[in-house]
Amino acid sequence: MAVMSGRVTPIVALDVGNSAAALDVVDELGDLCRFFKVGSELYTAEGASVVHAVRGRGASVFLDLKFHDIPNTVRGAVRSAATLGVQLLTVHASGGRAMMEAAVAAAHDVASDCGILAVTVLTSMDADAVSDVWGRRVADVEAEVLRLAQLARDAGVHGIVCSGREAAAVRAKFGDQVAILVPGVRLTSGDRQDQARVVTPSEAAAAGARYIVVGRAVTGAKSPRCAMNEVLSDLP
Repeated sequence: MAVMSGRVTPIVALDVGNSAAALDVVDELGDLCRFFKVGSELYTAEGASVVHAVRGRGASVFLDLKFHDIPNTVRGAVRSAATLGVQLLTVHASGGRAMMEAAVAAAHDVASDCGILAVTVLTSMDADAVSDVWGRRVADVEAEVLRLAQLARDAGVHGIVCSGREAAAVRAKFGDQVAILVPGVRLTSGDRQDQARVVTPSEAAAAGARYIVVGRAVTGAKSPRCAMNEVLSDLP
């Protein structure tokens, strides 16, 4: 089971290139964190074996592959991923309601405890970047997040992924209807790196996050355990 701090579950991102490095992080953090994110870099390098290895350490896995394809293809991909025993799995909300509904159905068919999270707007994107992608002027990223969150809620997902800057608005509109995962979380003393819309653990919690993801703030620290303790101490 994941380590809880209040109502917020911290997840550490294993954004490394191989299983050995990933398991070093899992082992070093030990009892401080029992929930880890496996993303595209690590999964592409190591495949399902790294998910089994992390789960074999007694930890939960958030498989962050952000599926975005036609509904039937996503249905099959989610079915395969859910058989690995992951607890959380991402798809892009911009893939549409039918695609998200296919993902939810596939996950429930295989494992009722596999929650689908719909990614709204990537935390690396600001209003200008979103405008470029959408092909129209977007003055307010929050409005786009809320629009996609509504679509995701209607599709029956477990939760949505958004930055901490929009989490409060999502919580205000949807309450507990959707769980909120906030990625790109940084410690107060850390830098923004390639993220455009970042918050601290306590800010994410105050905004209504159910899950937070921390990566290089912990894994790139001189002492990951000290950094993880800083994350936990910043949560209510």
